[in-house]
Amino acid sequence: MTPAMNTPRFAVDTMLGRLARWLRLLGYDTLYDRQLSGRALMRRARTEGRTVLTRDRKLDGDLQCPVCFVESDHVREQVQQVVHTFALTRFDGLLTRCVCCNCAVVPVAKQDIAHLVPAYVLATHARFARCPRCGRAFWRGTHVARVRAELAAMGFGQAPDDTT
Repeated sequence: MTPAMNTPRFAVDTMLGRLARWLRLLGYDTLYDRQLSGRALMRRARTEGRTVLTRDRKLDGDLQCPVCFVESDHVREQVQQVVHTFALTRFDGLLTRCVCCNCAVVPVAKQDIAHLVPAYVLATHARFARCPRCGRAFWRGTHVARVRAELAAMGFGQAPDDTT
């Protein structure tokens, strides 16, 4: 997914790690760092043009950074709130980011990733991707169906099927 000028970028506080993971699964640039909280998170978000997602009502907007207070403790409801609040209607970036370090994954040739994946996966899959930062390997395994089912359960219907 090529980021559009109006595609939101998020900075998620330490209370919302599962939400950060879901936003990355959906393809959204999402800063999540357990070392960043409070004012440090807000400064970084302001510098990088991100909206802070937090459950901390004590954070104020004096650092000129947009803040969205996440109401629920439940990740499914958190994802629904963010999707609706920011009108995230397209999921064509689904599974295009590393869920661990937020980098956009890049397609790689099968032979270049053979040493990173189980033999069965190598024999049964044709398309692979890799995170350029942490080196994790990605392929269209059974997790894709689980992600799609969870999105449907959240009320978001079908996501595009042309992912890694």
